[in-house]
Amino acid sequence: MKLVTFCSVAGERVGAMLAAGVLDLADAATRLGRGVPSTMQGLIEGGPATWDAARELIVECPEESMVTNPVLAAPLPRPVRLRDASLFLQHMEVALAKLGRSMSEQFKQQVIYYNADNIHVFGTDAEVPWPRASNWIDYELEWACVIGVPGVNIARAQAANHIFGYTIFNDWSARDLQFIFMDGNLGPGGGKDFANSLGPCIATPDEFGDPYALSMTARINGELWSSGTTGTMHHRFEDAISQLSADRPLVAGEVIGSGTVLGGCGFELERRLKLGDVVALEVQGIGVLRNRVVAA
Repeated sequence: MKLVTFCSVAGERVGAMLAAGVLDLADAATRLGRGVPSTMQGLIEGGPATWDAARELIVECPEESMVTNPVLAAPLPRPVRLRDASLFLQHMEVALAKLGRSMSEQFKQQVIYYNADNIHVFGTDAEVPWPRASNWIDYELEWACVIGVPGVNIARAQAANHIFGYTIFNDWSARDLQFIFMDGNLGPGGGKDFANSLGPCIATPDEFGDPYALSMTARINGELWSSGTTGTMHHRFEDAISQLSADRPLVAGEVIGSGTVLGGCGFELERRLKLGDVVALEVQGIGVLRNRVVAA
């Protein structure tokens, strides 16, 4: 399934992305006498039985429940938790070298992450307002997994069973603000705490043969800037799930970002964005996450 959150007169609703448009799952459930939550978080929390019910609705697909040309929000407009992990290490090595630093061996030995902004989350085709204090605009080409089945002390071998799906993640970065905090070893601070983009959908694992063999690209105003593959991850999402659940439960609907693929940001490429630029991130099998940067 490719699941989206779309805007309607009744508020944000969960739908399934199909060739003819978006199927309003809650509306379809009502018409067919079923019960499916109207929000993505509710759908995720419903567990495997609810996910199977959504699949049945997609098969039956009442025409009256189809929405054409929907306005999409972030698939999870306000994730219960959003952590960005350093799973692609080549980016870390290159970026730190440009700053005259070397990467700690701890990045190889364990999954390092920071708590990201889960409030200011933008979907595809939304305008992203840039902080007035920053003049250094940058994107980061990432993807993310969404937890479906909660758990604690999850064995690495069982971790894949806890993944609800995958989405594209743009970890917007105000580099001039970020480096001020990092000079004091305080993490990214205000350089990250203003915007993240997720979307356009959450693609469930059955959409992929091998999720670690997907192409990733970033285009700025249609020009290809970045390209990579999910296969270059040093740690995988299963490693993150196992390590982050140690003595601390993971909950349904939380998001774990991958970190940036090699060459997946302007800083590595020595290029900068400007206001008005359109950034389009694409991950094979998920779609395109597109945003325009505007003045706050």
